[in-house]
Amino acid sequence: MRGDSEKEYLFKVIDTFQKRLIVVSPEFKILAASYGSDGKPRTEIVGKQCYQVFHDRSSPCVNCAVKEASQTGKPALIPKPDDSLDLSRMPCYYSYPIYSGKKIEAFVSMDFDLPTIGGLEKKMKQSNALLRNLIFSAVDGVIAADKKGKILIFNETASEIFGYIKDEALDQLNIRDIYPDNLEYDVMKKLRSTENDGKGKLRSYQVNVLAKNGETIPIRLNASIVYEGEKEVATIGFFHDLREELRVKDKMEKIKLQLMQSEKMASLGKLAAGVAHQLNNPLGGITLFTKLVLEEYDLEEGAREDLHRILKDAERCRDTVKELLEFTRQTRHFMQPHDINKSISQTLFLLESQTLFHNIEIEKNIMPTPPPILADTQQLNHMFMNLILNAAQAMDGKGKLTLKTCKSLDGNRLNIEISDTGPGIPENVLPHIFNPFFTTKEEGKGTGLGLSMVYGIVENHGGNIMAKSKPGQGTTFIIEFPFTILNNKGDQIG
Repeated sequence: MRGDSEKEYLFKVIDTFQKRLIVVSPEFKILAASYGSDGKPRTEIVGKQCYQVFHDRSSPCVNCAVKEASQTGKPALIPKPDDSLDLSRMPCYYSYPIYSGKKIEAFVSMDFDLPTIGGLEKKMKQSNALLRNLIFSAVDGVIAADKKGKILIFNETASEIFGYIKDEALDQLNIRDIYPDNLEYDVMKKLRSTENDGKGKLRSYQVNVLAKNGETIPIRLNASIVYEGEKEVATIGFFHDLREELRVKDKMEKIKLQLMQSEKMASLGKLAAGVAHQLNNPLGGITLFTKLVLEEYDLEEGAREDLHRILKDAERCRDTVKELLEFTRQTRHFMQPHDINKSISQTLFLLESQTLFHNIEIEKNIMPTPPPILADTQQLNHMFMNLILNAAQAMDGKGKLTLKTCKSLDGNRLNIEISDTGPGIPENVLPHIFNPFFTTKEEGKGTGLGLSMVYGIVENHGGNIMAKSKPGQGTTFIIEFPFTILNNKGDQIG
Protein backbone atom coordinates (compact mmCIF):
# COMPACT_ATOMS: atom_id res chain seq x y z
CA MET A 1 0.00 0.00 0.00
CA ARG A 2 1.23 3.49 -0.81
CA GLY A 3 1.42 6.05 1.95
CA ASP A 4 -0.49 9.32 1.86
CA SER A 5 2.69 11.30 1.18
CA GLU A 6 3.62 9.06 -1.76
CA LYS A 7 0.08 9.37 -3.20
CA GLU A 8 0.21 13.15 -2.85
CA TYR A 9 3.46 13.33 -4.84
CA LEU A 10 2.06 11.04 -7.52
CA PHE A 11 -0.99 13.27 -7.91
CA LYS A 12 1.24 16.34 -8.19
CA VAL A 13 3.34 14.62 -10.85
CA ILE A 14 0.22 13.78 -12.85
CA ASP A 15 -1.22 17.28 -12.52
CA THR A 16 2.04 18.95 -13.62
CA PHE A 17 2.60 16.54 -16.54
CA GLN A 18 2.75 18.68 -19.68
CA LYS A 19 1.29 16.07 -22.02
CA ARG A 20 -2.13 14.55 -22.24
CA LEU A 21 -2.70 11.80 -19.65
CA ILE A 22 -6.23 10.46 -19.37
CA VAL A 23 -8.05 7.34 -18.20
CA VAL A 24 -10.95 6.24 -20.42
CA SER A 25 -13.55 3.52 -20.16
CA PRO A 26 -13.92 0.82 -22.86
CA GLU A 27 -16.70 3.07 -24.25
CA PHE A 28 -14.17 5.98 -24.62
CA LYS A 29 -15.66 8.01 -21.75
CA ILE A 30 -13.06 10.06 -19.84
CA LEU A 31 -12.87 8.80 -16.22
CA ALA A 32 -9.87 10.84 -15.04
CA ALA A 33 -7.41 13.32 -16.55
CA SER A 34 -4.31 15.31 -15.74
CA TYR A 35 -5.08 18.95 -14.93
CA GLY A 36 -3.32 20.26 -17.97
CA SER A 37 -5.05 18.17 -20.65
CA ASP A 38 -4.99 20.54 -23.63
CA GLY A 39 -5.54 23.44 -21.26
CA LYS A 40 -9.01 22.18 -20.31
CA PRO A 41 -9.91 21.80 -16.60
CA ARG A 42 -10.86 18.30 -15.49
CA THR A 43 -14.41 19.42 -14.71
CA GLU A 44 -14.96 20.21 -18.39
CA ILE A 45 -13.79 16.92 -19.83
CA VAL A 46 -14.44 14.17 -17.27
CA GLY A 47 -17.54 12.19 -18.23
CA LYS A 48 -17.34 13.14 -21.92
CA GLN A 49 -16.18 11.12 -24.92
CA CYS A 50 -12.45 11.55 -25.61
CA TYR A 51 -12.83 11.75 -29.39
CA GLN A 52 -15.40 14.53 -29.00
CA VAL A 53 -13.35 16.56 -26.51
CA PHE A 54 -9.97 16.37 -28.25
CA HIS A 55 -10.83 15.93 -31.93
CA ASP A 56 -14.39 17.30 -32.31
CA ARG A 57 -15.58 14.04 -33.84
CA SER A 58 -18.83 12.15 -33.51
CA SER A 59 -17.18 8.72 -33.50
CA PRO A 60 -13.85 7.20 -32.34
CA CYS A 61 -10.73 8.02 -34.37
CA VAL A 62 -9.74 5.43 -36.95
CA ASN A 63 -6.09 5.33 -35.80
CA CYS A 64 -6.83 5.27 -32.05
CA ALA A 65 -4.37 3.54 -29.70
CA VAL A 66 -7.16 2.90 -27.16
CA LYS A 67 -9.15 1.08 -29.84
CA GLU A 68 -6.13 -1.09 -30.71
CA ALA A 69 -5.39 -1.83 -27.04
CA SER A 70 -9.02 -2.87 -26.48
CA GLN A 71 -8.78 -5.30 -29.41
CA THR A 72 -5.45 -6.88 -28.37
CA GLY A 73 -5.66 -6.49 -24.58
CA LYS A 74 -2.05 -5.25 -24.72
CA PRO A 75 -0.31 -1.86 -24.74
CA ALA A 76 -0.56 -0.13 -28.14
CA LEU A 77 1.73 2.46 -29.69
CA ILE A 78 0.58 4.44 -32.74
CA PRO A 79 3.55 6.20 -34.40
CA LYS A 80 3.00 9.83 -35.23
CA PRO A 81 2.61 10.03 -39.05
CA ASP A 82 5.21 12.20 -40.73
CA ASP A 83 3.15 12.98 -43.84
CA SER A 84 -0.30 13.44 -42.28
CA LEU A 85 -2.33 16.29 -43.75
CA ASP A 86 -5.40 15.57 -41.66
CA LEU A 87 -5.54 18.08 -38.84
CA SER A 88 -8.64 16.53 -37.24
CA ARG A 89 -7.51 12.92 -36.79
CA MET A 90 -4.38 13.13 -34.60
CA PRO A 91 -4.13 9.85 -32.66
CA CYS A 92 -3.71 9.11 -28.96
CA TYR A 93 -0.16 7.79 -29.42
CA TYR A 94 0.18 5.37 -26.50
CA SER A 95 -2.39 3.39 -24.55
CA TYR A 96 -2.39 0.42 -22.18
CA PRO A 97 -5.20 -1.45 -20.41
CA ILE A 98 -5.92 -1.41 -16.67
CA TYR A 99 -7.05 -4.86 -15.51
CA SER A 100 -9.36 -5.77 -12.66
CA GLY A 101 -8.65 -9.46 -12.40
CA LYS A 102 -8.97 -10.76 -15.95
CA LYS A 103 -11.35 -8.01 -17.04
CA ILE A 104 -10.19 -4.73 -18.58
CA GLU A 105 -11.52 -1.98 -16.36
CA ALA A 106 -10.19 1.09 -18.24
CA PHE A 107 -7.37 2.37 -20.48
CA VAL A 108 -4.62 4.88 -19.93
CA SER A 109 -4.08 7.13 -22.95
CA MET A 110 -0.94 9.25 -23.28
CA ASP A 111 0.48 11.70 -25.80
CA PHE A 112 4.23 11.76 -25.06
CA ASP A 113 6.00 12.65 -28.31
CA LEU A 114 9.20 14.62 -27.68
CA PRO A 115 8.68 18.32 -26.89
CA THR A 116 10.07 20.88 -29.30
CA ILE A 117 12.63 23.48 -28.32
CA GLY A 118 11.41 26.60 -26.54
CA GLY A 119 8.12 28.06 -27.79
CA LEU A 120 8.28 26.39 -31.20
CA GLU A 121 5.58 23.88 -30.27
CA LYS A 122 3.17 26.63 -29.28
CA LYS A 123 3.78 28.49 -32.53
CA MET A 124 3.24 25.33 -34.53
CA LYS A 125 -0.06 24.72 -32.78
CA GLN A 126 -1.13 28.28 -33.56
CA SER A 127 -0.11 27.85 -37.20
CA ASN A 128 -1.96 24.57 -37.44
CA ALA A 129 -5.06 26.15 -35.92
CA LEU A 130 -4.89 29.04 -38.40
CA LEU A 131 -4.37 26.63 -41.31
CA ARG A 132 -7.29 24.52 -40.10
CA ASN A 133 -9.57 27.56 -39.89
CA LEU A 134 -8.51 28.74 -43.37
CA ILE A 135 -9.22 25.36 -44.92
CA PHE A 136 -12.47 24.63 -43.13
CA SER A 137 -13.93 28.12 -43.68
CA ALA A 138 -12.93 28.34 -47.38
CA VAL A 139 -15.75 29.28 -49.78
CA ASP A 140 -14.67 26.47 -52.13
CA GLY A 141 -14.79 22.79 -51.29
CA VAL A 142 -11.36 21.62 -50.12
CA ILE A 143 -10.52 17.92 -50.37
CA ALA A 144 -7.14 16.29 -49.79
CA ALA A 145 -6.40 12.61 -50.30
CA ASP A 146 -3.41 10.31 -49.96
CA LYS A 147 -1.98 8.27 -52.84
CA LYS A 148 -4.53 5.50 -52.31
CA GLY A 149 -7.42 7.96 -52.54
CA LYS A 150 -8.24 7.99 -48.80
CA ILE A 151 -9.73 11.35 -47.81
CA LEU A 152 -7.58 13.36 -45.37
CA ILE A 153 -9.30 16.77 -45.47
CA PHE A 154 -12.97 17.45 -46.21
CA ASN A 155 -14.19 20.94 -45.30
CA GLU A 156 -17.72 22.26 -44.73
CA THR A 157 -18.16 23.60 -48.27
CA ALA A 158 -17.21 20.17 -49.64
CA SER A 159 -19.97 18.71 -47.45
CA GLU A 160 -22.46 21.21 -48.91
CA ILE A 161 -21.42 20.43 -52.49
CA PHE A 162 -21.19 16.64 -52.27
CA GLY A 163 -23.73 15.87 -49.54
CA TYR A 164 -21.39 13.80 -47.30
CA ILE A 165 -20.88 14.71 -43.64
CA LYS A 166 -17.22 15.13 -42.67
CA ASP A 167 -16.86 11.89 -40.65
CA GLU A 168 -18.55 9.91 -43.40
CA ALA A 169 -16.15 11.29 -45.99
CA LEU A 170 -13.07 10.75 -43.82
CA ASP A 171 -13.96 7.18 -42.87
CA GLN A 172 -15.69 5.78 -45.95
CA LEU A 173 -15.23 7.96 -49.04
CA ASN A 174 -12.48 7.47 -51.62
CA ILE A 175 -11.51 10.37 -53.86
CA ARG A 176 -12.32 8.17 -56.90
CA ASP A 177 -15.97 8.01 -55.78
CA ILE A 178 -16.59 11.67 -56.62
CA TYR A 179 -15.50 11.39 -60.27
CA PRO A 180 -17.84 9.79 -62.84
CA ASP A 181 -16.54 7.52 -65.61
CA ASN A 182 -13.00 7.24 -64.15
CA LEU A 183 -12.35 10.96 -64.71
CA GLU A 184 -9.89 10.96 -61.79
CA TYR A 185 -7.35 9.38 -64.14
CA ASP A 186 -7.69 12.35 -66.53
CA VAL A 187 -7.24 14.76 -63.61
CA MET A 188 -4.10 12.95 -62.38
CA LYS A 189 -2.74 12.76 -65.93
CA LYS A 190 -3.08 16.53 -66.30
CA LEU A 191 -1.59 17.10 -62.83
CA ARG A 192 1.51 15.06 -63.70
CA SER A 193 1.87 16.65 -67.13
CA THR A 194 4.21 19.58 -67.77
CA GLU A 195 2.06 20.87 -70.65
CA ASN A 196 -0.70 22.56 -68.63
CA ASP A 197 0.20 24.72 -65.62
CA GLY A 198 3.45 23.07 -64.66
CA LYS A 199 4.05 19.68 -63.15
CA GLY A 200 1.91 19.03 -60.10
CA LYS A 201 -0.51 21.93 -60.75
CA LEU A 202 -3.88 22.25 -62.44
CA ARG A 203 -5.75 25.56 -62.70
CA SER A 204 -9.37 26.36 -63.63
CA TYR A 205 -10.11 22.92 -65.02
CA GLN A 206 -13.84 22.39 -65.59
CA VAL A 207 -14.98 18.89 -64.72
CA ASN A 208 -18.17 17.17 -63.60
CA VAL A 209 -18.26 15.46 -60.20
CA LEU A 210 -20.78 13.19 -58.48
CA ALA A 211 -22.69 14.11 -55.32
CA LYS A 212 -23.85 11.51 -52.81
CA ASN A 213 -27.37 11.56 -54.30
CA GLY A 214 -26.02 10.83 -57.79
CA GLU A 215 -26.38 14.40 -59.07
CA THR A 216 -23.75 15.50 -61.58
CA ILE A 217 -22.27 18.86 -60.54
CA PRO A 218 -20.18 21.14 -62.81
CA ILE A 219 -17.00 22.18 -60.99
CA ARG A 220 -14.06 24.49 -61.65
CA LEU A 221 -11.11 22.63 -60.12
CA ASN A 222 -7.78 24.01 -58.92
CA ALA A 223 -5.57 21.16 -57.74
CA SER A 224 -1.99 20.28 -56.92
CA ILE A 225 0.16 17.33 -55.91
CA VAL A 226 1.79 17.44 -52.48
CA TYR A 227 5.42 16.28 -52.63
CA GLU A 228 8.00 15.17 -50.08
CA GLY A 229 11.16 15.74 -52.02
CA GLU A 230 10.40 14.03 -55.33
CA LYS A 231 7.87 11.65 -53.83
CA GLU A 232 4.12 12.17 -54.25
CA VAL A 233 2.40 11.83 -50.90
CA ALA A 234 -1.04 13.40 -51.47
CA THR A 235 -3.23 15.61 -53.64
CA ILE A 236 -5.32 18.61 -52.67
CA GLY A 237 -8.11 20.20 -54.70
CA PHE A 238 -10.26 23.31 -54.44
CA PHE A 239 -13.72 22.61 -55.90
CA HIS A 240 -15.70 25.68 -57.02
CA ASP A 241 -19.39 24.92 -57.62
CA LEU A 242 -20.45 26.31 -61.03
CA ARG A 243 -24.19 25.58 -60.82
CA GLU A 244 -25.27 29.09 -59.84
CA GLU A 245 -22.79 30.71 -62.22
CA LEU A 246 -24.03 28.63 -65.16
CA ARG A 247 -27.64 29.31 -64.20
CA VAL A 248 -27.04 33.07 -64.28
CA LYS A 249 -25.12 32.74 -67.55
CA ASP A 250 -28.00 30.80 -69.11
CA LYS A 251 -30.46 33.43 -67.90
CA MET A 252 -28.32 36.21 -69.39
CA GLU A 253 -28.20 34.36 -72.72
CA LYS A 254 -32.00 34.18 -72.75
CA ILE A 255 -32.25 37.89 -71.95
CA LYS A 256 -29.79 38.62 -74.76
CA LEU A 257 -31.90 36.60 -77.20
CA GLN A 258 -35.02 38.45 -76.05
CA LEU A 259 -33.32 41.81 -76.61
CA MET A 260 -32.22 40.75 -80.09
CA GLN A 261 -35.77 39.60 -80.82
CA SER A 262 -37.11 42.94 -79.57
CA GLU A 263 -34.77 44.82 -81.93
CA LYS A 264 -35.96 42.67 -84.84
CA MET A 265 -39.57 43.38 -83.97
CA ALA A 266 -38.98 47.12 -83.65
CA SER A 267 -37.28 47.22 -87.07
CA LEU A 268 -40.04 45.14 -88.61
CA GLY A 269 -42.67 47.47 -87.17
CA LYS A 270 -41.17 50.49 -88.94
CA LEU A 271 -40.78 48.54 -92.17
CA ALA A 272 -44.25 47.00 -92.00
CA ALA A 273 -46.08 50.32 -91.70
CA GLY A 274 -44.43 51.72 -94.84
CA VAL A 275 -44.74 48.55 -96.92
CA ALA A 276 -48.36 47.94 -95.91
CA HIS A 277 -49.54 51.42 -96.93
CA GLN A 278 -47.63 51.20 -100.20
CA LEU A 279 -49.26 47.86 -101.05
CA ASN A 280 -52.80 48.71 -100.02
CA ASN A 281 -53.58 50.99 -102.95
CA PRO A 282 -52.43 48.71 -105.82
CA LEU A 283 -54.05 45.70 -104.12
CA GLY A 284 -57.32 47.62 -103.84
CA GLY A 285 -57.12 48.44 -107.55
CA ILE A 286 -56.41 44.83 -108.55
CA THR A 287 -59.34 43.56 -106.45
CA LEU A 288 -61.74 46.24 -107.71
CA PHE A 289 -61.01 45.88 -111.41
CA THR A 290 -60.99 42.08 -111.25
CA LYS A 291 -64.49 42.14 -109.75
CA LEU A 292 -65.65 44.66 -112.41
CA VAL A 293 -64.38 42.45 -115.23
CA LEU A 294 -66.13 39.44 -113.72
CA GLU A 295 -69.41 41.38 -113.38
CA GLU A 296 -69.50 43.31 -116.69
CA TYR A 297 -68.13 40.87 -119.24
CA ASP A 298 -69.44 37.56 -120.48
CA LEU A 299 -66.26 35.49 -120.38
CA GLU A 300 -65.39 31.91 -121.10
CA GLU A 301 -65.24 29.64 -118.07
CA GLY A 302 -61.43 29.30 -118.28
CA ALA A 303 -60.97 33.09 -118.26
CA ARG A 304 -63.31 33.45 -115.29
CA GLU A 305 -61.34 30.80 -113.37
CA ASP A 306 -58.11 32.72 -114.05
CA LEU A 307 -59.68 35.96 -112.80
CA HIS A 308 -60.96 34.22 -109.68
CA ARG A 309 -57.41 32.95 -109.10
CA ILE A 310 -56.11 36.53 -109.43
CA LEU A 311 -58.77 37.73 -106.99
CA LYS A 312 -57.91 34.97 -104.50
CA ASP A 313 -54.19 35.79 -104.60
CA ALA A 314 -54.90 39.50 -104.24
CA GLU A 315 -57.01 38.77 -101.15
CA ARG A 316 -54.16 36.69 -99.74
CA CYS A 317 -51.87 39.68 -100.20
CA ARG A 318 -54.49 41.91 -98.60
CA ASP A 319 -54.66 39.60 -95.55
CA THR A 320 -50.88 39.71 -95.20
CA VAL A 321 -50.95 43.52 -95.32
CA LYS A 322 -53.73 43.49 -92.70
CA GLU A 323 -51.61 41.36 -90.36
CA LEU A 324 -48.66 43.70 -90.88
CA LEU A 325 -50.80 46.70 -89.98
CA GLU A 326 -52.19 44.89 -86.91
CA PHE A 327 -48.62 44.24 -85.86
CA THR A 328 -47.64 47.92 -86.11
CA ARG A 329 -50.67 48.97 -84.01
CA GLN A 330 -49.51 47.19 -80.83
CA THR A 331 -49.60 50.12 -78.38
CA ARG A 332 -50.47 50.73 -74.73
CA HIS A 333 -53.32 53.18 -75.53
CA PHE A 334 -56.06 50.90 -74.18
CA MET A 335 -54.22 49.29 -71.28
CA GLN A 336 -56.38 48.64 -68.22
CA PRO A 337 -56.65 46.01 -65.43
CA HIS A 338 -58.03 42.89 -67.04
CA ASP A 339 -59.17 39.40 -65.97
CA ILE A 340 -57.27 36.94 -68.17
CA ASN A 341 -60.09 34.38 -67.80
CA LYS A 342 -62.39 36.62 -69.88
CA SER A 343 -60.03 36.59 -72.85
CA ILE A 344 -59.60 32.81 -72.64
CA SER A 345 -63.39 32.26 -72.40
CA GLN A 346 -64.17 34.65 -75.27
CA THR A 347 -61.60 32.99 -77.52
CA LEU A 348 -62.80 29.46 -76.75
CA PHE A 349 -66.45 30.53 -77.26
CA LEU A 350 -65.63 31.67 -80.80
CA LEU A 351 -63.52 28.63 -81.66
CA GLU A 352 -65.15 25.62 -79.97
CA SER A 353 -67.96 25.44 -82.52
CA GLN A 354 -65.56 25.50 -85.48
CA THR A 355 -65.23 22.27 -87.48
CA LEU A 356 -61.49 22.18 -86.73
CA PHE A 357 -62.24 21.72 -82.99
CA HIS A 358 -64.90 18.98 -83.22
CA ASN A 359 -62.41 16.18 -82.46
CA ILE A 360 -60.22 18.12 -80.02
CA GLU A 361 -60.58 17.60 -76.27
CA ILE A 362 -60.18 20.87 -74.39
CA GLU A 363 -58.98 20.68 -70.78
CA LYS A 364 -59.01 23.84 -68.65
CA ASN A 365 -57.01 24.13 -65.45
CA ILE A 366 -57.77 27.78 -64.80
CA MET A 367 -57.42 29.79 -61.56
CA PRO A 368 -60.97 30.78 -60.47
CA THR A 369 -60.00 34.40 -59.70
CA PRO A 370 -56.56 35.20 -61.14
CA PRO A 371 -54.93 38.50 -60.15
CA PRO A 372 -55.63 41.19 -62.78
CA ILE A 373 -53.00 42.16 -65.36
CA LEU A 374 -52.61 45.49 -67.17
CA ALA A 375 -53.65 44.65 -70.72
CA ASP A 376 -55.32 45.64 -73.98
CA THR A 377 -58.28 43.27 -74.33
CA GLN A 378 -58.23 43.18 -78.13
CA GLN A 379 -54.53 42.37 -78.24
CA LEU A 380 -54.94 39.56 -75.69
CA ASN A 381 -57.84 38.08 -77.68
CA HIS A 382 -55.71 38.25 -80.82
CA MET A 383 -52.81 36.53 -78.99
CA PHE A 384 -54.98 33.67 -77.68
CA MET A 385 -56.66 33.26 -81.07
CA ASN A 386 -53.28 32.79 -82.76
CA LEU A 387 -51.89 30.36 -80.20
CA ILE A 388 -55.03 28.21 -79.90
CA LEU A 389 -55.55 28.04 -83.68
CA ASN A 390 -51.88 27.12 -84.15
CA ALA A 391 -52.29 24.30 -81.61
CA ALA A 392 -55.44 22.97 -83.33
CA GLN A 393 -53.79 23.10 -86.76
CA ALA A 394 -50.66 21.37 -85.42
CA MET A 395 -52.87 18.50 -84.15
CA ASP A 396 -54.70 18.40 -87.52
CA GLY A 397 -57.99 18.66 -85.65
CA LYS A 398 -57.42 15.58 -83.44
CA GLY A 399 -55.88 15.58 -79.96
CA LYS A 400 -55.97 17.36 -76.62
CA LEU A 401 -55.64 21.09 -75.96
CA THR A 402 -54.75 22.11 -72.39
CA LEU A 403 -55.00 25.63 -70.96
CA LYS A 404 -53.55 26.34 -67.53
CA THR A 405 -53.12 29.49 -65.43
CA CYS A 406 -51.20 29.77 -62.16
CA LYS A 407 -48.93 32.09 -60.21
CA SER A 408 -45.20 32.07 -60.96
CA LEU A 409 -42.74 30.67 -58.41
CA ASP A 410 -41.90 34.16 -57.08
CA GLY A 411 -45.63 34.91 -56.70
CA ASN A 412 -45.44 38.21 -58.65
CA ARG A 413 -46.46 37.07 -62.11
CA LEU A 414 -49.25 35.17 -63.83
CA ASN A 415 -48.29 32.09 -65.85
CA ILE A 416 -50.39 30.93 -68.80
CA GLU A 417 -49.64 27.59 -70.46
CA ILE A 418 -51.17 26.43 -73.76
CA SER A 419 -50.27 22.83 -74.62
CA ASP A 420 -51.13 20.55 -77.53
CA THR A 421 -50.53 16.88 -78.31
CA GLY A 422 -49.34 17.52 -81.85
CA PRO A 423 -46.15 16.31 -83.54
CA GLY A 424 -43.99 18.90 -81.75
CA ILE A 425 -41.40 21.29 -83.17
CA PRO A 426 -37.98 20.05 -84.34
CA GLU A 427 -35.05 21.20 -82.20
CA ASN A 428 -33.44 23.11 -85.08
CA VAL A 429 -36.69 24.97 -85.79
CA LEU A 430 -37.67 25.92 -82.20
CA PRO A 431 -35.26 28.93 -81.85
CA HIS A 432 -36.75 30.60 -84.96
CA ILE A 433 -40.51 30.29 -84.45
CA PHE A 434 -40.93 33.92 -83.26
CA ASN A 435 -38.95 35.35 -86.20
CA PRO A 436 -41.06 37.41 -88.67
CA PHE A 437 -42.06 35.55 -91.87
CA PHE A 438 -40.72 32.24 -90.52
CA THR A 439 -43.21 29.43 -91.10
CA THR A 440 -43.20 25.66 -91.49
CA LYS A 441 -46.64 25.59 -93.09
CA GLU A 442 -47.16 24.77 -96.74
CA GLU A 443 -46.90 27.60 -99.25
CA GLY A 444 -50.05 29.68 -99.27
CA LYS A 445 -51.21 28.49 -95.82
CA GLY A 446 -49.27 30.86 -93.58
CA THR A 447 -47.59 34.25 -93.62
CA GLY A 448 -45.12 33.57 -90.80
CA LEU A 449 -46.37 36.62 -88.90
CA GLY A 450 -48.69 34.97 -86.34
CA LEU A 451 -46.14 34.02 -83.67
CA SER A 452 -44.02 37.13 -84.24
CA MET A 453 -47.17 39.17 -83.61
CA VAL A 454 -47.85 37.13 -80.45
CA TYR A 455 -44.29 37.85 -79.31
CA GLY A 456 -44.80 41.58 -79.86
CA ILE A 457 -48.09 41.59 -77.92
CA VAL A 458 -46.53 39.79 -74.94
CA GLU A 459 -43.55 42.15 -74.96
CA ASN A 460 -45.84 45.21 -75.12
CA HIS A 461 -47.49 43.94 -71.94
CA GLY A 462 -44.16 43.61 -70.10
CA GLY A 463 -44.29 39.83 -70.26
CA ASN A 464 -42.21 36.92 -71.49
CA ILE A 465 -43.05 34.03 -73.79
CA MET A 466 -41.20 30.78 -74.48
CA ALA A 467 -41.95 27.46 -76.14
CA LYS A 468 -41.04 23.95 -75.01
CA SER A 469 -41.33 21.08 -77.45
CA LYS A 470 -39.99 17.66 -78.33
CA PRO A 471 -40.78 15.88 -81.58
CA GLY A 472 -43.66 13.48 -81.06
CA GLN A 473 -44.53 14.93 -77.61
CA GLY A 474 -46.45 18.09 -78.46
CA THR A 475 -45.70 21.75 -77.75
CA THR A 476 -46.29 24.04 -74.77
CA PHE A 477 -46.26 27.85 -74.96
CA ILE A 478 -45.59 29.51 -71.57
CA ILE A 479 -46.50 33.18 -71.12
CA GLU A 480 -45.72 35.31 -68.06
CA PHE A 481 -47.49 38.62 -67.31
CA PRO A 482 -46.82 40.90 -64.30
CA PHE A 483 -49.70 41.45 -61.87
CA THR A 484 -51.50 44.78 -61.53
CA ILE A 485 -52.08 45.94 -57.94
CA LEU A 486 -55.51 47.53 -57.30
CA ASN A 487 -56.82 49.51 -54.33
CA ASN A 488 -60.17 48.89 -52.61
CA LYS A 489 -61.96 51.01 -55.25
CA GLY A 490 -60.53 48.96 -58.10
CA ASP A 491 -58.10 51.67 -59.22
CA GLN A 492 -54.60 50.68 -60.30
CA ILE A 493 -51.85 51.55 -57.79
CA GLY A 494 -48.97 49.44 -59.09
